[in-house]
Amino acid sequence: MDKIRIENLEVFANHGVFPEENKLGQKFLISAVLYTDTRKAGMTDDLADSIHYGEVCHKIKDFLQRHTYKLLERAAERLCAELLVSTPGLEQVQLEIKKPWAPIGLSLKTVSVEIRRGWHQAYIALGSNMGDKEGYLNQAVSQLGAAEGCVVEKVSDFLVTAPYGNVEQDDFLNGCLLLRTLLPPRELLALLHEIEQKADRKREVRWGPRTLDLDILLYDDQIVDEEDLRIPHIEMHKRDFVLRPLAQIAPYARHPLMGKTAARMLAELE
Repeated sequence: MDKIRIENLEVFANHGVFPEENKLGQKFLISAVLYTDTRKAGMTDDLADSIHYGEVCHKIKDFLQRHTYKLLERAAERLCAELLVSTPGLEQVQLEIKKPWAPIGLSLKTVSVEIRRGWHQAYIALGSNMGDKEGYLNQAVSQLGAAEGCVVEKVSDFLVTAPYGNVEQDDFLNGCLLLRTLLPPRELLALLHEIEQKADRKREVRWGPRTLDLDILLYDDQIVDEEDLRIPHIEMHKRDFVLRPLAQIAPYARHPLMGKTAARMLAELE
């Protein structure tokens, strides 16, 4: 990915653990690498097709002067999120905040925090077979779209499917959505559980009836194998009710372990 660099932008702001730092303020130096696609701007010579680094510099200055944080880590995290959400075309940002002459009682030129954050693509499966099924699914789509650092980009049709497993219950309404998100996998999982709880989801019987079921199917091309979080979803290639809506919105989304597209996995299952 192409890069636009900003190096050692000087900003006077009020951040620090000590009260006098928050009150009196001090100088900070900010460097940023903006990851974007510069090809179109390189062909058109039009600033509108690129990222205006002057505007980004003013965003950085305004944000750091508008807020006060104790930790550089917090300032960097929130500033990255602000830049990614508010800057069209910005896919990732690498940010360093330097604090010259930090008050530690020793001779020190500078201390800094450097992080890299960016947008991710996650495919989320949705299901419900209790109460107002369509209402629960629509509510989940709406809440995901409204969550900080999340943008719902595509939503499949909702399909009526037979229940999975041996528990006698009503038919499900299933779907899938593409989520553009700043959240790492575990934070995204926590958000899904929070939305399920708002729908009064109960986890009492495996494969049992539920008001709302939200699962991470794919997250970029990452592979996560933990006790309570497995990506890609461990049984997605076996489930018609997962593959059908996924293939509708992303037929070429590829399983990072099997190397197969959603369309191919669905065809093989059929």
